[in-house]
Amino acid sequence: MSDEQRAAFEEAYALAMAFHDSRTTRRPAATASFDELWEVLYAPTPDDGMSPPEVIRQLAAGVDAGLMGEAGPRFFAKVIGGSHPVGVAADWLTSMWGQNSGSYLGSPANAVVEQIVVEWLLDLLSLPACCSIGFTTGATMATFVCLAAARSTVLRQIGWNADADGLFGAPPINVCIGDDAHAAIFAALRYLGLGHDRVTRIATDDAGRMQVAALSRALVSCDGPLIVIVQAGQINTGAFDPFREIVDIVHLHGGWIHVDGAFGLWARACPSLIQLTAGVEQADSWATDGHKWLQTPYDCGYAIVRDADAHRHAMAYEASYLPAAGEECREPFHYVPELSRRARGFATWALIRTLGRSGIAAMIERHCLLARRMADRLGSEAGVEILNQVELNQFVVQFGMEGPPERRDQVTRATIKRVQAAGICYVAEATWHGRLVMRFSVISWATAEEDIDRSADSIIAAWREVSAGYSEANERAS
Repeated sequence: MSDEQRAAFEEAYALAMAFHDSRTTRRPAATASFDELWEVLYAPTPDDGMSPPEVIRQLAAGVDAGLMGEAGPRFFAKVIGGSHPVGVAADWLTSMWGQNSGSYLGSPANAVVEQIVVEWLLDLLSLPACCSIGFTTGATMATFVCLAAARSTVLRQIGWNADADGLFGAPPINVCIGDDAHAAIFAALRYLGLGHDRVTRIATDDAGRMQVAALSRALVSCDGPLIVIVQAGQINTGAFDPFREIVDIVHLHGGWIHVDGAFGLWARACPSLIQLTAGVEQADSWATDGHKWLQTPYDCGYAIVRDADAHRHAMAYEASYLPAAGEECREPFHYVPELSRRARGFATWALIRTLGRSGIAAMIERHCLLARRMADRLGSEAGVEILNQVELNQFVVQFGMEGPPERRDQVTRATIKRVQAAGICYVAEATWHGRLVMRFSVISWATAEEDIDRSADSIIAAWREVSAGYSEANERAS
């Protein structure tokens, strides 16, 4: 390594630590527009190189105003973790080590670490020890992997080999999914050739839970292979489907049950919350993220499949230059689509080792208590309505409840924009059962009570300002 290359590492370290130290004070939203970022960062294709330290300095200076505060303590608009420092440190090493982690021979260290982490994750999530896990970019690809195993299995049960013969001429697969399923599920179905419009949508209740009676009625007319997709943690309300009842019905019909547990599956790692997930352990596959509640850096997800053989059938990769590892070793490329990929096991290992069972449980429980604290603060304000029971770390809010529905949407949007402009915390709008709402999620390791209270003060102040403005306008109009 040259002196200039070493200087680039030192520059990157100094800039990274400065960013980390400013996370609690910098605005949680980007402050530069597209045009401003383009102006700073764009140049014609370089003919000549630049010194490595200067490249790092220019990159950091150019992107700074366009960085979101997603790794900070007051970013509540999305269900994303905060890149815990230990995970980041392990990820730095991962980049330096430069391991191609698709196979044991490509990186024996990563293969062994992943094999250890599989055992740890299944233990932490109280899932069957027989399950296999593939390390993916996130829950979307984890869902893709799990549903690929499901697709192959339910077709193989009726004599069709989808892995060998594809889907042309295959018997149709019935896919049942809740009306309030996450968009990532529909994306995975599309990628797999199952189509996002061919599904049977099952009615849900006010919190987004699948209604068992509606599923039962739908299954009466389902003839042939069956996949049912349920949720552990609805993206807006944090609600859980009634797994125990659904499992009994679906397995009676010979179907495969997949669980979208991107963040909510981690409730199983917390003794005070595990009852919310009762019965989910009887499913056939589960998708969850590491870069949400475990706080790993991006990108990290886990595809968990009960039938390890079905998992391997759907994902196995064969090539003459990939000789098999020993029988004791789990080959990473048997469980995910990629052969060349990042070594995601190292950061996962580091965070589980750092936090331990008790630390993970305490963090999850604390986040749920903080969400309820915020909901209580906002719900005590006149004209503000919390639209769901806060079971987990998620809730949705609408403002201006004394007005007509269309006015509530306008007032809610105006309040969100004012909160964003204030720059204390970051929230965003969503649509929930036809209503424009503010979605609130607490999931960063760094969030503390003072962050909740400071953010609540900002949101309430924004709401009062918007409410006063609408009252004045109404008085002038009358």
